[in-house]
Amino acid sequence: MDKAAGDLKQALPNVCDGVQIHVEVHQKSSSVAKKEDIRMSVLTLLNRHNIVFGDYKWTEFDDGFLNSNVQSVSIVDTDLKLKDRQPIDLSKSSLSLHIFHLNEEGPSSENLEEENEDIIAANHWVLPAAEFHGLWESLIYDTEVKSHLLDYVTTTLLFSDKNVDSNLVSWNRVVLLHGPPGTGKTSLCKALAQKLTIRLSYRYRYGQLIEINSHSLFSKWFSESGKLVTKMFQKIQELIDDKDALVFVLIDEVESLTAARSAFRAGTEPSDAIRVVNAVLTQIDQIKRYPNVVILTTSNITEKIDMAFVDRADIKQYIGPPSTAAIFRIYLSCLEELMKCQIIYPRQQLLTLRELEMIGFVENNVSRLSLVLKEISRRSEGLSGRVLRKLPFLAHALYIQSPSVTMTVFLQALSLAVDKQFEERQKLAERKKLADCV
Repeated sequence: MDKAAGDLKQALPNVCDGVQIHVEVHQKSSSVAKKEDIRMSVLTLLNRHNIVFGDYKWTEFDDGFLNSNVQSVSIVDTDLKLKDRQPIDLSKSSLSLHIFHLNEEGPSSENLEEENEDIIAANHWVLPAAEFHGLWESLIYDTEVKSHLLDYVTTTLLFSDKNVDSNLVSWNRVVLLHGPPGTGKTSLCKALAQKLTIRLSYRYRYGQLIEINSHSLFSKWFSESGKLVTKMFQKIQELIDDKDALVFVLIDEVESLTAARSAFRAGTEPSDAIRVVNAVLTQIDQIKRYPNVVILTTSNITEKIDMAFVDRADIKQYIGPPSTAAIFRIYLSCLEELMKCQIIYPRQQLLTLRELEMIGFVENNVSRLSLVLKEISRRSEGLSGRVLRKLPFLAHALYIQSPSVTMTVFLQALSLAVDKQFEERQKLAERKKLADCV
């Protein structure tokens, strides 16, 4: 430990020791260095900087070897375990290093042939994918959704490794995220698949994400949907048979299955409808026996999710609109990015909600802009995460249109963009009401 770190540690008697810290090491695509050599160099880096405050990322290094072979070294997900921003002594923590390359090829299509026509039945990514890099960090929730999902998969692996009898203790490897549109359910599924591929790289060489196109399977070729579902899962089975791969099956808008069940109850297409439902449920029941597969599903229409499917979900997690605190953190991350790109200039230090709370929300030269952002966040309640991340762009496009502005000016524009968003929603609601009356 160098002297500065030693002095810092003595000055911080409440350093958080003994926690498990995850360190993600992004190896450059051009690098052919051995993981063990990278590991040793990263440990040396961490030994020199062994007191950190929450998540931290290095992108530049004094070490020539790291500069040549590593894009970044990131301490991640400390907020999932530690509620307060407190110093962490890496020398007394349990370090888990995850070294990974990003696959930059993008998605491929899984096609099924039906009556001389190719149906795009799914999109297929090899993980970790460049497309999803940073997605996990961008998703902000009030509850412990992320940590619960990570812990869930860890437990499924433990139970499989210990050969727990699934007839006595049952688990299905199925996750259901449900809630209103725009809350990040699909993004969270993709980010979770990416995160777990990196986190479990010590036992699986890569991940596979198959996003099933429900509408292709359940609409045009409805009379053949049962067969198409079976064909699709046969392709998935081939991926699962590769024991070096961790396979994620994503079924977006899983309530599409309900449409088939509803048609059956209504007396239309009875045989085909029941075949669709039975095919999906049967395939899920078959692949849950394999330790290297996780089924991720989403639904926007909670009340229409088929109960036969709900019963199979181990986790049924509601994802709702963000609270004021989550909105504040979302805006904070957006403003940090705009400062990094010098669209907002000069750089301004913004306080977190925790830091504002510690000073009793008293306004002074340091806290003024952060308190303005807190008020904008309060007035943004009710907007989805998808809309919130568009608002900084709209604020610039509608009210600034200058290459660079101060934080004060940008926050004024952001406030106007929030007001405009609610005005537009009100107008749309009024038009819909008029249309319904006609």
